[in-house]
Amino acid sequence: MFEKSTWIRLPRNVIVGHDVLSDVVDVVDELHLQGRPLFVTSPTPRRVAADPIAADFEAAGIEPAIVTIESATFDAVERVIETAEAEDPSYLVGVGGGKAIDIAKMASDHLDMGFLSVPTAASHDGIVSNRGSVPDGDTRHSVAAEPPLAVVADTGVLAEAPWELTTAGCADIISNYTAVMDWRLAKRLKDVEYSEYSAALSEMTAEILVDNADLVRPGLEESSWIVTKALVSSGVAMSIAGSSRPASGAEHLFSHQLDRLEPGAALHGHQVGVGSILTAYLHGGERGIWRDIRDALASIDAPTTAAELGIDDETVIEALTTCHEIRDRYTILGNGMNERAAREVATKTGVID
Repeated sequence: MFEKSTWIRLPRNVIVGHDVLSDVVDVVDELHLQGRPLFVTSPTPRRVAADPIAADFEAAGIEPAIVTIESATFDAVERVIETAEAEDPSYLVGVGGGKAIDIAKMASDHLDMGFLSVPTAASHDGIVSNRGSVPDGDTRHSVAAEPPLAVVADTGVLAEAPWELTTAGCADIISNYTAVMDWRLAKRLKDVEYSEYSAALSEMTAEILVDNADLVRPGLEESSWIVTKALVSSGVAMSIAGSSRPASGAEHLFSHQLDRLEPGAALHGHQVGVGSILTAYLHGGERGIWRDIRDALASIDAPTTAAELGIDDETVIEALTTCHEIRDRYTILGNGMNERAAREVATKTGVID
């Protein structure tokens, strides 16, 4: 007797394109959201996007509350919750890069109210996913949360974001290749729950970036369009799977361990990109797709070596040999690599000298 069921939560509307920042009020109307919003933002995104959107709300007779955060921490989540309890908003609007949107996402989940995602940088797939990521001391927590009710991504704003944030978003998406490889391996060896559909969607997003790497260039709205489309697809894949599996495997464990060993040395997306080169080699050896991943990353100016990450070779080896201990998620790393094996794969792929 078939008894399987699933509950997939996805954004109701996704608006991407030129000058769509001015459509946020209309998006709220279309969602039939009543009352005042609470904007969750950070200093630069506030000036670039949150204040102009707030002016549109005021012109429509609605005065939003605004809370500006400096960093993505659990204290920041608490601050947003406290502000919401004081201001009594009906919904939240996350305006900014990864930290503002993740904080809005987790606060809205705690408050049991919807939120809109308005990214100002195409830096990671959290703009649409049901996961939030917050650093805590020397580690980083990935927390389940509700996906946004809607996403409004203005390609003009995104094109003006620092180029390194866009390349980090691209690298994060390209790493989906190895995340899905790990997921399939875990299905075969550990019988973990697996979704063929979300895996295929995740791989497709990586292919979008690899196939269009030559078109991703600084300051181009068309590049922002390509990257944002891929980020949205990746976030949807995670919502379908009900986990981060479609976009997070050993390459993410590697990045999280680098965060512990060298906090703030490099952007998350850049670290998982390099991690994906290493783990792709472990999956396929010399004939694997690691060269395609490396070439695509190099084409968009993303790091492909430890030196380009600003991390020394020995830290890479330490991260590679210890990152399997971070969480109970089966990957190609299994129970861990010894130092000799780690040094060999890092050298053959050119990640270290």
